[in-house]
Amino acid sequence: MEPGDALFKMNDYCISIKNLHTYFRTQRGIVKAVDGVDFSIRRGETLGLVGESGCGKSATALSILRLIQNPPGEILKGEIFFEDLDLLKLGDKQIRRIRGNKISMIFQEPMTSLNPLYTIGNQIAESLRLHKGFTKSEAVDRAKDLLGKVKIENPERRIKEYPHQLSGGMRQRVMIAIALACNPKILIADEPTTALDVTIQAQVLSLMTKLIEDFGTSLLLITHDLGVIAEMAQSVAVMYTGKIVEKAGVVEIFKNPKHPYTRGLIKSIPQIDEPIPEGRMLPAIRGVVPSLIGLPEGCTFQDRCSLVMDLCYKKEPSLYRVSDNHEVRCWLYGR
Repeated sequence: MEPGDALFKMNDYCISIKNLHTYFRTQRGIVKAVDGVDFSIRRGETLGLVGESGCGKSATALSILRLIQNPPGEILKGEIFFEDLDLLKLGDKQIRRIRGNKISMIFQEPMTSLNPLYTIGNQIAESLRLHKGFTKSEAVDRAKDLLGKVKIENPERRIKEYPHQLSGGMRQRVMIAIALACNPKILIADEPTTALDVTIQAQVLSLMTKLIEDFGTSLLLITHDLGVIAEMAQSVAVMYTGKIVEKAGVVEIFKNPKHPYTRGLIKSIPQIDEPIPEGRMLPAIRGVVPSLIGLPEGCTFQDRCSLVMDLCYKKEPSLYRVSDNHEVRCWLYGR
């Protein structure tokens, strides 16, 4: 079933991305940050997009909202279907009506995402007045209500404060309040717990889980932390060098990972019930993510893979279906 046909318009997917390519032109060459990405999110579902830094996760999220700065970046081709609309074909005015309204995003670092010149209340109220037509007093009342929902005490005082007056955890809660202000159908959370201590991380994740259930929102959760994925997601897409290398339900991914990269990520998670013997270290994936400029021919994981074959150096594998809800990009399953 392809996006755009009659059956797709009637099914239960909230958003579907097909063959998305986003490249950046630099002095050193072309960075293929997103190179043929495909995935879909069902209504009310949380999809975890996981991978190391530099694999293209954030570029994928920014492409959905058409926030790629051009130049140097450009969305070359693909389809992003939402409510029977291809977001890549919309004009600037049309996409602005969707951003922050029907699709919202929590960015990685709230201190750089919040405007230091405006109060918290003004920043929450802005989208309400723009997208929902609220009066100033209505928007202020709604801002107080949202701060209460994200567990910020004394909302009447906090709406008058500026970002620098809040802690990191509180700023992240404000970002969640802003993102959910207009009851979006899709929330994109890009590393929402970065730079927070573990206690605050747990509080923020618990809060997000409750709020997306209350609002009935679909969630694209971007992270490198598979522990967070295990707790919050129903489906997982593993990304490496701009491509999806494995897709499956969250239980299937953890019980039966197929791609050597996915296996390496899972093995690197500390296990409480299986302590590491003294003198040993956690298993690690050797090497680092290669530069996205001039990637090698064949499988881009070849230099880090313990199961590499001759074919891996010659030809790039396709995304093969190994079961009804499990796909993997690896020659181990496609020969």
